Amino acid sequence: MENLADLRELVVREGLDVGIAYDGDCDRLGVIDHQGEVVYGDKLMIIFAREILSRLPGSIFISEVKCSKTLYDDIQLRGGTAIMWKTGHSLIKARMKEVNAALAGEMSGHIFFKDRFFGFDDGIYASCRLLEILASTGKKIPQLLDGIPPTFTTPEIRVDCPDEIKFDVVDLARREFAAKNLQVIDVDGARIVFDDGWGLVRASNTQPVLVLRYEPKAPNG
Repeated sequence: MENLADLRELVVREGLDVGIAYDGDCDRLGVIDHQGEVVYGDKLMIIFAREILSRLPGSIFISEVKCSKTLYDDIQLRGGTAIMWKTGHSLIKARMKEVNAALAGEMSGHIFFKDRFFGFDDGIYASCRLLEILASTGKKIPQLLDGIPPTFTTPEIRVDCPDEIKFDVVDLARREFAAKNLQVIDVDGARIVFDDGWGLVRASNTQPVLVLRYEPKAPNG
């Protein structure tokens, strides 16, 4: 967030429609809407999936376990197939090939277009697709997300945990909540589904860290 502070301020100050940022090798996309708010990867996926489904009904989309339930719900509502998959660009690209997905994406801003592209994550290309949608519709980003129910989502929380026990901790959480008759999605870690939202705990593939994320529904949702 600290790396986006100047861009957010610039967009609001100059009355711009959108701000775009890239990481060092330009495979990840960061987006600021016209109000200076950060648009995370799962919200970008909703915008892109809606546009693709308007042309290619029934398309398949892949996203990872950290993404909002609203993404999966919106794709299904519009006649697409939404697949929840493991975090990691190599894993996502392999799964895209297996199921011939039109699009995949991660919270981190990795967006993989097979539709009109080659199926890998290119932040510059993804930003051009976003600009194309903004220009062709004349809408602001919040309007492109019309109908998405509000949620309150934590950022990615990273907790230090030794490599030798991190997977055991996740397995313990999986068994603990399953014993309470709660739905546990175990495609990558343990995503526990509650009546009023969900919570995730997964072991990092590359670091001695547990990754946590939570998304409760809005009070009236």
